[in-house]
Amino acid sequence: MATTATTKPKAAKPAQAPLTTQRNSIAEWAITILILLFGTSTIAQPFVIPTSSMHNTLLTGDHLIVDKLAYAPPGSFSRYLLPYEDVKRGDIIVFRHPTLTTVDYVKRVIGLPGDHVKLVNKQVFVNGKALDEPYTIHLDNFMNYRDNFPQGEPDYVADPQMLQRASAMLHEDVVNGELVVPPGNYFAMGDNRDNSLDSRYWGLVPRENIMGKPLIIFWSYDAPTDDLKDYNMHHLIDLGLHFFTKTRWDRTFKLIHGYPLS
Repeated sequence: MATTATTKPKAAKPAQAPLTTQRNSIAEWAITILILLFGTSTIAQPFVIPTSSMHNTLLTGDHLIVDKLAYAPPGSFSRYLLPYEDVKRGDIIVFRHPTLTTVDYVKRVIGLPGDHVKLVNKQVFVNGKALDEPYTIHLDNFMNYRDNFPQGEPDYVADPQMLQRASAMLHEDVVNGELVVPPGNYFAMGDNRDNSLDSRYWGLVPRENIMGKPLIIFWSYDAPTDDLKDYNMHHLIDLGLHFFTKTRWDRTFKLIHGYPLS
């Protein structure tokens, strides 16, 4: 005669979940970090290079992520958690233009507060020492104000506010033929030295205007300046027709580094 078992079957062992839980936690943290980086303008923000002033380090059409915490003033606790740093010679910086306050610029820091800066026949001297600048390009052989700075008066500048700032710098901060960078300010230039509207033309960069430093190129697209300053219909059509052929794939996820200038 068959009997019916009255004991309850042993409960199945729960699936081992620690590894899955750990993976889920890592995924959640990764998503959180991405949201913070790409969605929070106080930490990082996208930036596009609209002109050729930083060629060939940064090309027109390079889309960057800017680290906005790099130069942030450290707090009593955060200084031990985040890699804050001082602005250094050779750093590439993103900053609010001193006169075009709604426009962000990207240049390279050449002179720190207290530095003596001059150019002689396109060669930059800081504190009496000629700089080794392998990142620069020169596209013409003409010599004028930009190449023998701070001699003479700025040419080319039509904007009265820019001209006023440059003139004030040349009359107040030049000693014995050299610019002496005043406290709280930085002298910045583009790497494309013959085609860069920079501190030679509109004056110094105040420390409070510096927003951060470029971190990585997340996309690079070969487009003209007008399309990059204003995403117009021409740019949209161009993207639709040439996205794959005009994207510079070899620049995707390229890290951006400064160049130490002693």
